[in-house]
Amino acid sequence: MEKNDGSSDKIRLSDDEWRKRLGAERFSILREKGTERPGTGKYYHFKGQGVFICGACGQELFASETKYDSGSGWPSFWEPLSPDSIEEHDDGSHFMRRIEVVCSRCGSHLGHVFEDGPKPTGLRYCINSASLDFKPKG
Repeated sequence: MEKNDGSSDKIRLSDDEWRKRLGAERFSILREKGTERPGTGKYYHFKGQGVFICGACGQELFASETKYDSGSGWPSFWEPLSPDSIEEHDDGSHFMRRIEVVCSRCGSHLGHVFEDGPKPTGLRYCINSASLDFKPKG
């Protein structure tokens, strides 16, 4: 995967290129705004120390220190690694009003953010495990 060193531009690939790169499940979630069933993702109970990165482009998104157990069924974080690593968009799908979270580098769907998280931010970034990879410390 590409490294995000701040010099990279946005990544734009065709659906066929994304499908080849990601596989069926990840394509459905990252590119078609799908979701995994609650409690099934590989990072839901994960306790490793390091950085969670975008499963599509490798951009660093969340530090393990900001991960917490929200009881939601998905990995939850109280803040992104950098405000520039994500973008937020209004999402009115499924007859709900939510804020979608996407990778700022490749536009891939990560999950949603809610205002019911812990201090210090009060936010809960509810993220699909399939949208993430993990880079351990060291």
